[in-house]
Amino acid sequence: MATCLRLPMASSIPCSSSSSMTLKHRSFNIRCAAYSNSSSNIPMPPFNPKDPFLSKLASVAANNPDALFSRPQNSDMPPFLDIYDSPKLMATPAQVERSVSYNEHRASTPPPDLPSMLLHGRIVYIGMPLVSAVTELVIAELMYLQYMDPKAPIYLYINSTGTTRDDGETVGMEAEGFAIYDSMMQLQNEIHTVAVGAAIGQACLLLAAGTKGKRFMMPHAKAMIQQPRAPSSGLMQASDVYIRAKEVIVNRDTLVKLLAKHTENSEETVSNVMRRPYYMDSIKAREFGVIDKILWRGQEQEQIMASVDAPEVWDNKAGIKVADAI
Repeated sequence: MATCLRLPMASSIPCSSSSSMTLKHRSFNIRCAAYSNSSSNIPMPPFNPKDPFLSKLASVAANNPDALFSRPQNSDMPPFLDIYDSPKLMATPAQVERSVSYNEHRASTPPPDLPSMLLHGRIVYIGMPLVSAVTELVIAELMYLQYMDPKAPIYLYINSTGTTRDDGETVGMEAEGFAIYDSMMQLQNEIHTVAVGAAIGQACLLLAAGTKGKRFMMPHAKAMIQQPRAPSSGLMQASDVYIRAKEVIVNRDTLVKLLAKHTENSEETVSNVMRRPYYMDSIKAREFGVIDKILWRGQEQEQIMASVDAPEVWDNKAGIKVADAI
């Protein structure tokens, strides 16, 4: 049957009458017999008996030859594909993936997205200003990690400008930072906070609110505390501006109390340094009580940096007097 299938069938023209079909069958059988007698001298291409296409075609030719001769004249379907229940010109990606050629290096499961991989390592990363979408995601991740294991620590990596952008424009309410802070205080887990890049405003509060002794900072990260800012009043009337200004004062006092609690400084000290934006590098942040340890690669570097005098000490040694106000 395979030899018969190798014959060109372009010359077979469909006919409507039964007599013509009978003559055509006889002609087809005669040509098959003649071809099989003379095929001993003609090299034959290899035939794969496991090929699904040829196997199906041979089965149809043996059981129902009319299906091979009754070909439609004008059809969009390529030849012989209409005899299949679900004809496909190309294997699906799943079939290709299960093939022998792609089994060697294919992954057993699709790779997860990066936030999912961090969450699997119990890492919550805050890399944007504290807007409502970021707050919702962070609180949900904290609650999920406590549900998965209420005893294992949670690692909070912070690189955020708080409720403002880097140019100082307000993008979120102060309540966004307080919402994450309250969620951290309600958790049973230890929360290890790490500042990478910047921790400004409310983000600095989150950094200081970590478990005591587990608050870290990268060597070249920056922390900054500042007073809350009121969003643009626009066309608001005077009474509304006054109400909003009072709310900003309340948020400032709350921020001062919380920072004083976690840095073990007096509220007066925190309030004084917050009169203007107060920037701190890793060493100054440790001295102020925002963090407990700087994440150096080796203990020797930390000992060297710990022995270095603060900038104010260098100024005093050099006889430089710092102006109280500029």
